[in-house]
Amino acid sequence: MVSFERLLSKVTKPARYTGGEWNEVRKDHDAVEVLFALAFPDVYEVGMSHLGLRLLYHELNKRPDTAAERVFSPWVDMEAAMRQAGRPLFALESRAPVRDFDLVGVTLQYEMSFTNILNLLDLAGIPLLAAERGPDDPFLVAGGPCAFNPEPVADFFDLVVLGEGEEAVHDLVQAYLEWRGSRRDGGRRARRAAGKAGEGREGFLVRAASIPGVYVPSFYDVTYRSDGRLESIRPNRPGVPAVVAKRVVRDLDELDYPTDPIVPFLDIVHDRIMVEVFRGCTRGCRFCQAGVIYRPVRERSPEKVKGLAAELVRKTGYNEISLTSLSSGDYSTIAQTLRDLIEKHGPAGVGVSLPSLRVDSFDVALAEEVQKVRKTGLTFAPEAGTQRLRDVINKNVTEEDLLRTARAAFSSGWNAIKLYFMIGLPTETDEDLLGLVDLAQKISRVYDEVGHHRGPRGNRRALRLTVSTSSFVPKAHTPFQWEPQTPLDGLRRKQDLLRHRLPRRLAEFNWHDANLSFIEGVFARGDRRLGRALLEAHRRGCHFDAWSDHFRFDEWLAAFAAVGLDPTFYANRPRSYDEVLPWDHLSSGVAREFLIEEHRRAMAGESTPDCRTAGCTLCEVCPTLDVDLSLKGGAEASAHQG
Repeated sequence: MVSFERLLSKVTKPARYTGGEWNEVRKDHDAVEVLFALAFPDVYEVGMSHLGLRLLYHELNKRPDTAAERVFSPWVDMEAAMRQAGRPLFALESRAPVRDFDLVGVTLQYEMSFTNILNLLDLAGIPLLAAERGPDDPFLVAGGPCAFNPEPVADFFDLVVLGEGEEAVHDLVQAYLEWRGSRRDGGRRARRAAGKAGEGREGFLVRAASIPGVYVPSFYDVTYRSDGRLESIRPNRPGVPAVVAKRVVRDLDELDYPTDPIVPFLDIVHDRIMVEVFRGCTRGCRFCQAGVIYRPVRERSPEKVKGLAAELVRKTGYNEISLTSLSSGDYSTIAQTLRDLIEKHGPAGVGVSLPSLRVDSFDVALAEEVQKVRKTGLTFAPEAGTQRLRDVINKNVTEEDLLRTARAAFSSGWNAIKLYFMIGLPTETDEDLLGLVDLAQKISRVYDEVGHHRGPRGNRRALRLTVSTSSFVPKAHTPFQWEPQTPLDGLRRKQDLLRHRLPRRLAEFNWHDANLSFIEGVFARGDRRLGRALLEAHRRGCHFDAWSDHFRFDEWLAAFAAVGLDPTFYANRPRSYDEVLPWDHLSSGVAREFLIEEHRRAMAGESTPDCRTAGCTLCEVCPTLDVDLSLKGGAEASAHQG
C-alpha cells in the first residue's frame, strides 16, 4: 500500500488529512469500548468551523469508554489519490479505516451535501443502503438541521437524532453498549458478533428507537397516492412512536462547553474562538427554519459566557472571540458583556465579534466597542426591498430602521456595508424587487448627506455597498413549507432584472446560482423516493454540489429523468394544509396550527411580534417540550409562556 506520506505528496493542503493539531484527543482503541466517527460531508476547513462538531467531539471524548474521531470529505485531489492507492477513508486521529468504527455520525447541515455523504460511504467501503449493511458494518447516525426532514436520505441511515445532540449522544452510546454487551475480549469484530448473536443489528435499532429524539427510518412505512402525494407515514412495529419529538437541552449553563477545542494547522472558515451565548430565536421570520427548530430561546448567563471566553483565550491562543447565536445582538445583556470582554481581553490584542446583527437591534456604540481592536465592514439582512414584503415574511424591520442605522454608521466612520436580500419570496412582485434598488440608492444618498469621509491620507473614501441575493427555498417546519419555489425561469428573470436595474457604480451585486437553489428546493421538501435520484446522481459523479465549479446541473436533471422523478413536483408545487408532508412524523415542538396561522397572516400581510417582548404567540413549543424560554441576563420570560 502507498505510504501515507506519499499520499500527501500528491495533494494540495495536506494539513487537511494529518490530524495531530493542538488539543486533539487521541485514545488507544483497545482501551475503549466504543469507536465513534464524527463525519462532516465537506472539506476540513468547513467542517472544523462547525460548532456542533466541536460540541459532540467534546461530549463523546470525555467518556472513558468512547473514542471520538473526525472525518471530512477529502478534496478531489485526495480522493483520486486514495482511490488509485486503494486506501479507504480514514479518521484523522488514528488514521484507522472508518468502516472499523462502531458508529458513524454524519452532520446533515445542508441539502447540497447529500451526495458527499454517499461519496464518503463509498470511499469508506460501507454499503450505501442501510438495508444492505451486515454485522461487520458500523451504524450510520444522522443529525443536524436537515434531520428535520431526513426522508430523501432515509434509506442510507440506520437512525436519525432529531434536535440537540449533547445529551442524546450519551443515551445512544449507552444503548449500543447494552446491546453489544460489555465484553472486551476477542477484539472489536467479535464484540459486534456478540451483538449479532443476541439481537442482531435490528436489536440495537429497537433500543435506539426508545430513546427520546431518535428516529429509525426503517421502522416506518411510507405509502403514496396515485397522484404522487403522500398517503401516510406510519410505524411498522409496536412500541415505536407515531411522532418523534426533538431533543432539547434545558439549561445551557449546565452544559459542559468545550474550552479546549482543536486548533487547526491551516486557516478555516471561522478561525476564531466561538462562545455560544444563546440558542433559539423568537423573531419569527417566516422563511427561517432555524428560527423554528431551535426554539425556545435559552441564554447562557453573562458570567458563564465571560468565564468560557477567558478559558478559551488561555487554551487556544486565538485573537478573536466570536459571540455566536442566530442573532447575537438580541442577547439580553449584550452591551455589558461586550464591554466586559473588551476591557479584559482587548489590551492583549484579542477582539470580540458579533457574527449576526439585525438592523433594529444595531447600536453604533456597541459596534464601535466591538471594532476597537480591528475594524471591519457592517452586514445587515433586510431580506426584502419593500415594507409590504417585509411584513409578509415577518422581518419586523422598516426602511427607517435601515436608513437610521446607515446614517449612524456613516457618521461614525464606516464606509462599507453589505446588504443581504432574498428573491422569489411568496407574493413577491417586480415592485418589491425594484424596492431593493431604491433602498440601495437611498443608502447611497445618506452617505453623501453625512459628508465625504476622508481616509488616513486625506483622500475621499467612496461608499462600498454590496448587495447580495439568494433565492427563496421553502423549508420544512416553517410557515412557508406549503409555498412553492419560484420556477427556474422566474428566478433567472428576477436576477436579470436586478442586474440591469442596479447600477454598478452604486453597488456590487452578487447572486446565488438559481440552478443550485432549485435542487436544494427539491430536497428540502422531498420524500423517500428522492433517495433513488441521489443514488443515480452519485453514480454519475455528482459531489461537492455546493461548490460552484463542481456542481453539474445537467447530470442532476439526467439523474431525475433516469429514475422517473419530476423535480418540479417537489420544488415548484404548492401544498395544501391537509396534505401529508414527508416530515409530519417528526416534531420540532412548534404546533402545526401555529404554522398555519402564521402562513395565513403572511398572505394577509400581517406581522407577528417577538414573544420575548410582546408575550406568548402560542407557538406551543415551551409547554410541548416543557422547556421555558430563558433570558439569563435579564428578566425571565416565564410570564410569556402559554
